[in-house]
Amino acid sequence: MQHFLVTLSAVLGLAACVQAVSMPEPQEGAAIYAANCAQCHGTGGTGNGPWAEGMRPPPADLTRLSENGAFPRARVLSVIDGYDRTGLPGQEMPEFGLLLRGDLVPVDVGDGVLTPTPRPLAALLVYLESIQEG
Repeated sequence: MQHFLVTLSAVLGLAACVQAVSMPEPQEGAAIYAANCAQCHGTGGTGNGPWAEGMRPPPADLTRLSENGAFPRARVLSVIDGYDRTGLPGQEMPEFGLLLRGDLVPVDVGDGVLTPTPRPLAALLVYLESIQEG
């Protein structure tokens, strides 16, 4: 009986540690966007935020990031976290890598491989993907 109770305790303890990991919804990313991005990129993501006036180059229109109908997930993540700024004009875009820490969620960046990504960064990615036009 004691062996059963020890085993049951171990199983219940393990179950308590395991959490369902799911991709965030766009509204979770919208809150992160409002706090960190809207000042420059505007509330709608078109680059017309209150700090945008006079910025050279102007902030990017984040509603038009899709390339040939595909949203460039890997590139967007790399720009936000500061890993890759190749080809970006100017240096005004701050790096948010240190701000976007948290529990990891699996994100498919387009290559079919699930990459562990901090949840806030994944949430922002999902939000940006949701506001794409045309």
